[in-house]
Amino acid sequence: MDASSKKIRPIGKISAGEKFGFGLGDMACNLVYASISSYLLFFYTDVFGISAAAAALMFLIVRFVDAFSDPIMGFIIDHTNTRFGRFRPFLLYGAVPFAVLAVLCFSSPSFQGATKLIYAYATYILLDVCYTFVNVPYGALTAAMTNDQQESVSLTTYRTFLANVGQVIVAFGVPFLADAMTKSVGLSKAWQLTMVIMGTIGGVLLLICFGTTHERVKTPPTHLKISLKDVFAQFRVNRPLVVLCIFFFVIYGVKSIVSSTGIYYVTYYVGRADLVKWYSLAGTLPALAFIPIIPWLAKKMTKFQLIIVSVACDIIGMAGLFFCQPSWIALIFISRGIASVGNGMISAYMWALIPETVEYGEWKTNKRMGGMIYAIIGFVFKCGTALGGMIPGLVLSMTGYVEGVQHQSAGAIHGIVLATTIIPIIIYFIAIISMKFYNLDKDTYAKISAELKARNAKELDSQD
Repeated sequence: MDASSKKIRPIGKISAGEKFGFGLGDMACNLVYASISSYLLFFYTDVFGISAAAAALMFLIVRFVDAFSDPIMGFIIDHTNTRFGRFRPFLLYGAVPFAVLAVLCFSSPSFQGATKLIYAYATYILLDVCYTFVNVPYGALTAAMTNDQQESVSLTTYRTFLANVGQVIVAFGVPFLADAMTKSVGLSKAWQLTMVIMGTIGGVLLLICFGTTHERVKTPPTHLKISLKDVFAQFRVNRPLVVLCIFFFVIYGVKSIVSSTGIYYVTYYVGRADLVKWYSLAGTLPALAFIPIIPWLAKKMTKFQLIIVSVACDIIGMAGLFFCQPSWIALIFISRGIASVGNGMISAYMWALIPETVEYGEWKTNKRMGGMIYAIIGFVFKCGTALGGMIPGLVLSMTGYVEGVQHQSAGAIHGIVLATTIIPIIIYFIAIISMKFYNLDKDTYAKISAELKARNAKELDSQD
């Protein structure tokens, strides 16, 4: 046994240092993902010079194209076996391309007309595919690090907390750096240099995540022989997976809408472009205070109760944004903070449910499809993100938004407010209804997990 193996704790128990290193992976992803969600539409319309309608169509097409890369990636992961493990190698080899493509996506070469659109499509597609290359195996790594449900919640809490730290950095840092550098190098160059900083940090953090995590859950080799037939079987027998797919689709659709519209809400409805970075900060920072208590809440509440409380908190915050007048700055920021807490709690808990679906699927079929199940989740949430990213652009286009104009029409401003608040609230009710059908309560999951561990241990012993 080598030195590194001796440091690995028993299955189910993970050190705080390893949990922190694991969480840095999602912080890395969010430095780029949050920048795309929050600022790419604005960058395209107000910096690169693409119309809102063209940008909306691009968001739809690119994200749907990218979504189809997830199942392919899942298939690759489930057929990968290296000296670094099945999931960690993708963090190592994807770090540098991820950083470089983030910079290219926010660059403004002197192209015109169709060439400009081609460049935007190409860089956006490549960045999204690279994100898939890194993020799908990163998510699936949770189920390979531990098979203890409470430790999975703890891992996800570290992950979500540090992901929100990344979002805080993006929320405040990206507009701050872009504004500060615009004075010396110009608007387009400022955005490019800002993403050089974000991309470089993200790449380094992915390498740290690779170096500090371990894959320790052992699975019988026969459970890893996955065919296309096995993938379709999951949808037939794995009800928790189907429900979670619907939930992720809706939640990430809402996230995409809210992220894209925030900068418009503050710039044109509130009329205070100088407050964008603070508004973005209020959308992430308050959640940091509540995310660490998710493991405690998970012990005290049922899964459905925790989801309801989280979604309700987000809805209350968005309702406040709808009723606030532009001059009610303090109330706007309080409402934004309340929504942030609800959104952060949802994110912290929903990812912790995926390892349950992996184990449930293995319990039903004797096939452990960690990579593919995370890829399926990735596919559906990217479809949700695609539709969510398209909705703001469509609403802006339909209500008369004019790119680059300081004072928008009353119709355009009303459209911005609806897209920021009412539309996400309506969509949220689909998420609530879907979780009523999630059939893995705590007792059922504990029974299934114990039975699966015993079964797998017996099979592994027979192969020794």
